[in-house]
Amino acid sequence: MELWEPESRCRRGQRYAASGSTLPWDRFSAWLECVCVVTFDLELGQAIELVYPHDVRLTEKEKTSICYLSFPDSYSGCLGDTQFSFRIRQSVGHKLSMNGEEEKYNRDAPVVLQWDRAHYYGFVYFRQVKDSTIKRGYFQKSLVLISRLPFVNLFCSLLQLVAPEYFEKLEPCLEAVCNEIDQWPAPVPGKTLSLPVMGVVIQVWIPSKNDKIGTSPLKQSNQENLLPAPMVIPTVNELDFFRCFQQILIHIQMVWELMLLGEPVIVMATSPTVSSDTVLALISCIAPLKYCCDYRPYFTIHDNEFKEYTTRTQAPPNVVLGVTNPFFIKTFQHWPHIIRLGEIKMSGDLPKQIKVKKLMKIRTLDTKPGIYTSYRTFLHKDKALIKRLLKGIQRKRPSEVQSAIVRRHLLEL
Repeated sequence: MELWEPESRCRRGQRYAASGSTLPWDRFSAWLECVCVVTFDLELGQAIELVYPHDVRLTEKEKTSICYLSFPDSYSGCLGDTQFSFRIRQSVGHKLSMNGEEEKYNRDAPVVLQWDRAHYYGFVYFRQVKDSTIKRGYFQKSLVLISRLPFVNLFCSLLQLVAPEYFEKLEPCLEAVCNEIDQWPAPVPGKTLSLPVMGVVIQVWIPSKNDKIGTSPLKQSNQENLLPAPMVIPTVNELDFFRCFQQILIHIQMVWELMLLGEPVIVMATSPTVSSDTVLALISCIAPLKYCCDYRPYFTIHDNEFKEYTTRTQAPPNVVLGVTNPFFIKTFQHWPHIIRLGEIKMSGDLPKQIKVKKLMKIRTLDTKPGIYTSYRTFLHKDKALIKRLLKGIQRKRPSEVQSAIVRRHLLEL
């Protein structure tokens, strides 16, 4: 059966086959599928206000998913600016073929950074501020980057540059930024790239599958000749493990085992930022191995897979879900592993570590933070790691150094 492919993707795939020349949006589509603006409509609720480039064809199902996943749910109480990410399935019927450039990229890239044939990654910059001129009383809008590349650090940094400016200057600003991205060189594994946008040069290194693990040439590169000084992003995807795991550091071996086994896991957090960062850190903690099950950094009751994931007629699917709505405590209480995170309060000591608790105790909406599981680990807790991290806190060791210690520990397990 021939699968349908959106017109815009067809055209872009054909462009690469042309005689080496590039047409408008060729280079843009090497990085992003599109940029969406999601707003709150009093009659419709969340609605897509703008998609750029205009010729991108998203299905209604994809549009609905993007709308609901681009706003924190009401329980998060996010005022000001909030950043997080999500991941959705591409609608059935889209042709999952890759063009020559994308196939070459996947051949050379690490498996954890390959172009995704079946999913879209969404990177969100949400703003909610009081505004008396609006009937609802609040300005609520999200700028969303949709991509097939899991470059969370790069795209979140790009949003920090673009989104505040966009909220002030609106569509002309967005059009100018997209045109600049359309001038970027394609992502090439093993290369350091300079990506100009809004008067800033983002310098980023694209890892190759042949690289030595844990290295980034940008950390040692000489940038004296570059004026103005570039915005250096040492890694396109690696999160700050120490920050993401700060409440569960003493259980790091347990969550590593759960990821390695592909066990069903719920991460319940107080905000979509913590939810999405924790899920992404979990699935990447087994790197350089690729997490081959499904995962959703941020998941809501409006998600297309809600019924599929909440049914009790079969065993929970092998998926890691990040949620913020307390409704999910009761809905997912039959799941074998639930990580409930509390409010993060950084001090001069190791953040309060949540405890492992029996699943039978997760019954009420006011369930306390903890890892609710009956799982018995094969590995014992590493007290030496905790002592080393604690000493780092006392000596005010930078978070990226603490993160490198955690990452190295996981790599050696």
